[in-house]
Amino acid sequence: MWRQLLPDFERDGATLQSQLRSAIVAAILDARIASGSRLPSSRNLAVMLKVARNTVVLTLEQLVCDGYLEARPRSGYYVRQGSPAQPEPVQSEHAARSTRVAWGKRLAATPQRDKWLEKPADWQRYPYPFVYGQFDPKMFPVAEWRECSRLALSVGEIHNWASDAIEHDDDALVDQLIRRVLPRRGIAAHPSEILITLGTQHALYMLAELLIKPGTGVAIEEPGYMDARNICARRQARIVPVPMDADGALASGHLKDVSYLYCTPSHHCPSGATLSTERRIALLQEAARNDVVIIEDDYDAEIQYNGQPSPALKAIDRHDQVVYIGSVSKVISPGLRVGYMVGNPELISAARKLRRLMIRHPPSNNQRALALFIAQGHYDSLLRRTTSILSERAELLSDALTRHLSDFEFRRPSGGASIWAKVPDGIDPLRLRREAMDAGVLIESGEPFFSGSAHEHFIRLGYASIAPEKIEAGIIALAQVVKKCRPARSNHSIRLLRPSEYGAVAMAS
Repeated sequence: MWRQLLPDFERDGATLQSQLRSAIVAAILDARIASGSRLPSSRNLAVMLKVARNTVVLTLEQLVCDGYLEARPRSGYYVRQGSPAQPEPVQSEHAARSTRVAWGKRLAATPQRDKWLEKPADWQRYPYPFVYGQFDPKMFPVAEWRECSRLALSVGEIHNWASDAIEHDDDALVDQLIRRVLPRRGIAAHPSEILITLGTQHALYMLAELLIKPGTGVAIEEPGYMDARNICARRQARIVPVPMDADGALASGHLKDVSYLYCTPSHHCPSGATLSTERRIALLQEAARNDVVIIEDDYDAEIQYNGQPSPALKAIDRHDQVVYIGSVSKVISPGLRVGYMVGNPELISAARKLRRLMIRHPPSNNQRALALFIAQGHYDSLLRRTTSILSERAELLSDALTRHLSDFEFRRPSGGASIWAKVPDGIDPLRLRREAMDAGVLIESGEPFFSGSAHEHFIRLGYASIAPEKIEAGIIALAQVVKKCRPARSNHSIRLLRPSEYGAVAMAS
């Protein structure tokens, strides 16, 4: 019985002590061990589980302290009488009846109709995952993050972050953003101008709630980040598409009848184009003339392979017309969910009050752990390491595309973590994505990035989550799928986009 209750442990997961505790507690709470039952001796458990006896003894003693077990002298350990057990679910007499509520008609919003990027939940089991923004465990700084988390849980640090913090954010994290992170983007900020968020999307949602009314004009890049468009559409904004070319957004002439512009100038989502310095200056001037507020999403800004990243729009803003949003989640881990908003103190104060209604405040322990991570230099080190790794993968992917899919039009990336490629005429990207998935290759269709359906002949290939040794094999597998999807075989040659024609060929709207 005990052998079945306590299965083999994972040697590369949680600690053996933690796994043993979880197994015993689960057996007690699930009533698979009755109150008063005697456990095997610590020696027998250690032999049965093939672990050190000290591991077993420490676990059992902790369970005694927590009230699950009791120790009887010269007798052993027993399940404590009255130890909590999981209650049986109460079966209502009405449980079998069908609902009388028409929930579909009651929904005031229908987000399921929005355009989304579909990623399988089990994407890691696919041999060739060319997906963007997902977690690569090989790149995660396990030891450094564990140490900073441990430090954040010290008694002194807990006193600093454990209180309810609805009116302020973690002072240490705000300080590190001001001193270490924002200066990289050329931004000088005061604590009153910073709000911690659960990633950039949380910041976008709050800005939409605060600023956009039905009919408000909002300019958004086309193609562009679909969830920025979805959030604005939820507020019934009047969305004005802004076309793109190789030098970024062609905003001139598109800001005369809008109140806001959402843009990703450092690395455009999804193409990776960088807004040129001349256009940055012209954009700020035109926004000032038309009283337009710019929401700058600094997407993938710090992952730059060649030279230094261009300064953020916020860094050269002279009229307080830019609201800047950023995140550390893309560099460290998407599951961390820590971002920040930099803007006018009056706006930040209003956003803080709105945040209180939504989530009260982001988890303070994560904020403190991140502050320690930055302060000890781990964030800078991770940025350098990540940039080096992604630069290598970008070259491997570009070379593989050139060799095996030579009529796909793309530009070698200068930063970021993805390649935006135009699919040859006659190939349906949606079908290509489905067929590729069946072959073990995950790619992203470009369709959700467009507001309409006329320019869907693009795919996005992320390379942060695929091992370098699998990149070429994955493209070879994708090339086999492409052959199946071609309407007819045609001669083709290498077609890399030149900057002068990038917009006309790949981004024209």
